[in-house]
Amino acid sequence: MNAITPIDEVLDMVIVGAGISGIGMAVHMAKECPEKSVAILDRRDQVGGTWDLFRYPGIRSDSDMHTLGFAFAPWKHEKSIADGPAILEYLDAITDEYDLRGKMRFGQKVVSADWDSKDARWTVVTESGDGTRQRVLGRFLFLGSGYYDYDDPYDAGFKGRDKFKGTVIHPQFWPKDFDHTGKNVVVIGSGATAVTIVPAMAHSGAAHVTQLQRTPTYMVSRPAKDGIANFLRKVLPEKVAYAITRFKNITMQDMMFKRVRNHPEKSKDFLIGGVRDLLGDKFNETDFVPPYNPWDQRLCLVPDADFFAAVNQGKASVVTDHIDSFDATGIKLKSGKHLDADVIVTATGLNLAIAGKIAVAVDGKPVDFSKTFYYRNCMFSGVPNLAGVFGYINASWTLRVDIIGEYITRLLRQMDVYGAVAATPVLPDDAALTPEDVFGDFTSGYLARGKDIMPRNGPSMPWRLNQEYRKDRMDMRQAPIDDGVMEFTRVKELVRA
Repeated sequence: MNAITPIDEVLDMVIVGAGISGIGMAVHMAKECPEKSVAILDRRDQVGGTWDLFRYPGIRSDSDMHTLGFAFAPWKHEKSIADGPAILEYLDAITDEYDLRGKMRFGQKVVSADWDSKDARWTVVTESGDGTRQRVLGRFLFLGSGYYDYDDPYDAGFKGRDKFKGTVIHPQFWPKDFDHTGKNVVVIGSGATAVTIVPAMAHSGAAHVTQLQRTPTYMVSRPAKDGIANFLRKVLPEKVAYAITRFKNITMQDMMFKRVRNHPEKSKDFLIGGVRDLLGDKFNETDFVPPYNPWDQRLCLVPDADFFAAVNQGKASVVTDHIDSFDATGIKLKSGKHLDADVIVTATGLNLAIAGKIAVAVDGKPVDFSKTFYYRNCMFSGVPNLAGVFGYINASWTLRVDIIGEYITRLLRQMDVYGAVAATPVLPDDAALTPEDVFGDFTSGYLARGKDIMPRNGPSMPWRLNQEYRKDRMDMRQAPIDDGVMEFTRVKELVRA
């Protein structure tokens, strides 16, 4: 192992990740705690995180940008369902507006973080591409490293993969400048990634694109442009128009989610009816009627009905079946049918990763996050001065980023008032919290596969990762920081220890 280069500076906050979560936290620090020193560490070479990593055809948001965007930074593009380059442009502009680039240290993969109770600080070890390791010291650690494994996506383990003579691609590692012109493509999967890739490849030169799925998913079409938002931007100041649109969309999302969950049969009829209307005689129940209720898994958004247009034009088709094996020319199905392919895209999902796979320890003892409880959506029982983000399943990820940023800066200001150097959510000795499934009754494959590594969920706040944004926003803005659960360590106590 290479020697670790010592660095003597002690930062007020170390942020891991220069994507949406890390940038959001850094802006809240700049706005609400401008006197505090911050460093943003990222293994990549530029801003963007997920939006810099994913380069597959059609890469776009699956939420509207008036809620996936930050509360403090109006989304100014015409399209509210935005493509990857537009989102990167948005993040770059925020980075420059708040002068964050000078705080960013790229090419630094965080490999470990150890809390020292004696000195009340984190020792964060990073590794560069050549194996050189450095040490960064920080009073508070914020994990904006995302929710999935950047190195190892989910491998469904298809038999015969080595026999296939064409190209196999996982969307997480799309080859640069890959040319699919004139090729027969099979996209395996039924989630948002597959529903994005199929029309993008079909409308850009592929001979034909087949979506191969085990079970259908609920899809809903909506315009890529928000007409109300664009009208408001013409007649109102930018920030006012954005705030109104954001409120509208948050309210509508919440109402829709609750209506769907409370009236699943009516919602099922409505959603399937919409698909039937768009597909006409191309509609069939086998391929487009899921065997579960809406929002048991996330709905797939289809902007401007592009997926349905590709099917109607004969450029794309859907096959619902199970894979037997790959062979030299494509995929053998358990029904006995065969799908010819030049390219197979395995949009089979991601693997969850907690804390960016960083080896986190407290006083040298490794932290097993699956044994901790969430505290107010972002901290963890028994772990001092550490917060992270796992976004909403039923709404835009960034909604959680904003309220966590507000809460953590409130916490830091309270610590300053108390002269505290550490804040730890502590489970009472007599606490008898019955853990609940952290994802509730959501059944998406990547959630089911990863729930055993997730922190635990208590039955009520503050000990949970909640899925109700408006309630969470109120709680995290109004609940007292010193709530009888958060334990503060003052400087004088640290000296005595």
